[in-house]
Amino acid sequence: MSGDWDRQGPVDGDTDQQEMIPSKKSAVLVDGVVLNGPTTDAKAGEKFVEEACRLIMEEVVLKATDVNEKVCEWRPPEQLKQLLDLEMRDSGEPPHRLLELCRDVIRYSVKTNHPRFFNQLYAGLDYYSLVARFMTEALNPSVYTYEVSPVFLLVEEAVLKKMIEFIGWKEGDGIFNPGGSVSNMYAINLARYKYHPDIKEKGLFGLPRLILFTSAECHYSMKKAASFLGIGTENVCFVETDGRGKMIPEELEKKVCQARKEGAAPFLVCATSGTTVLGAFDPLDEIADICERHSLWLHVDASWGGSALMSRKHRKLLHGIHRADSVAWNPHKMLMAGIQCCALLVKDNSDLLKECYSAKASYLFQQDKFYDVSYDTGDKSIQCSRRPDAFKFWMTWKALGTLGLEERVNRALALSRYLVDEIKKREGFKLLMEPEYANICFWYIPPSLREMEEGPEYWAKLNLVAPAIKERMMKKGSLMLGYQPHRGKVNFFRQVVISPQVSREDMDFLLDEIDLLEYEKRATILRLYKS
Repeated sequence: MSGDWDRQGPVDGDTDQQEMIPSKKSAVLVDGVVLNGPTTDAKAGEKFVEEACRLIMEEVVLKATDVNEKVCEWRPPEQLKQLLDLEMRDSGEPPHRLLELCRDVIRYSVKTNHPRFFNQLYAGLDYYSLVARFMTEALNPSVYTYEVSPVFLLVEEAVLKKMIEFIGWKEGDGIFNPGGSVSNMYAINLARYKYHPDIKEKGLFGLPRLILFTSAECHYSMKKAASFLGIGTENVCFVETDGRGKMIPEELEKKVCQARKEGAAPFLVCATSGTTVLGAFDPLDEIADICERHSLWLHVDASWGGSALMSRKHRKLLHGIHRADSVAWNPHKMLMAGIQCCALLVKDNSDLLKECYSAKASYLFQQDKFYDVSYDTGDKSIQCSRRPDAFKFWMTWKALGTLGLEERVNRALALSRYLVDEIKKREGFKLLMEPEYANICFWYIPPSLREMEEGPEYWAKLNLVAPAIKERMMKKGSLMLGYQPHRGKVNFFRQVVISPQVSREDMDFLLDEIDLLEYEKRATILRLYKS
């Protein structure tokens, strides 16, 4: 025993009394592993976190509004692999090398918080959401039971309640999940369970041929959900849209009646509020009438357009949404809550979500806990571990207030209107259609095509313009703008306004830069020709 203990000095003045404490030298080994004390160097770790946070602040946050910075430092994949040193090795690397890697990751990543990033349906940096993300990353919670995530469960409850209020329901339920695609999957499965509750235990055996209806302009997640859930992509019935991309209610009714005649079992209609490309809003009231007549679940995919509900001026775009049975709404888009922040809201308040998804794991959702177990909401999720995504939105909402969020929507749509007016004034720019939301779709017609008659050759050449300009803008790093063909229309640009950091000057720059990139291409060709 003498080898395991060290003697310390006198206690309470008694020179004869000695205190016995374990010696640091007496290592406890299990399977050759020393178990005495922690092995993490806390001081070194704290210093690394401090220096990394300083780097993030300097290279990301402080540069977020600087238009003189590049949107991206483009490198082709093989070159970038070498620049980043992606190899994982047997031995760890020192902190200074890790910080260099962090700097490289920032340098070569796309700056989605740049005022001239218009590529996706999200953009910009919300400072309050960012702080919320720092907090949750550091705390590393999982939102399934009150005992391990008390604050974040209450926050999620408060945010869901407020979102339900903006939809126009008196009560409801909901859950945050990883993406609008997952929200749509939740809704489809929930509707199927509502009409065929035996499916939870018995599976697909014995079910009729289920069929769901959605717009031809819907998000691609509808097909993915049908595949994933065993419904089958052939049983997704796409309803034709009008020239603006809105579902035609009369066509929906025809499709429902036809499906019934064929012996299929219609169960759900998904309307879209804010389509991905054109930003179209389906006529919800008329679609709801059809759903009521045929006893169909109405799901509204408002992942993109749902944030218009925050604006008294623009919420009319979603007129009739209160009649939906479920709604997908992504605050990480227009409201900038930070990816990912996506909610599925359900009008039913009878625990349908929990009935559908509950597995009653006794090691997690014990019913004899010392607190109200109704706050253990994880059993209504398809996930076990789940991030506290609502906290990001809550922090932004607390900071800006409802009026601040409303202003965020109003300003984005006002800037969109400004850009539309400028496109109409400028030679070489042509709108596909008048937008009703923040998606502005337009062609850039270079000088070589402006006098050319529209025909097969014209459209074939115009189809090449947007990809070529996109390549040049990416390599230059001056801005990022999306393009695509769409339903018979050749490649066009789709510009999306979201971030409050975007200004009128950025709208002007966008059009000027497209013109300039085309001019630089012509000048380069001319130089090569002369040489």
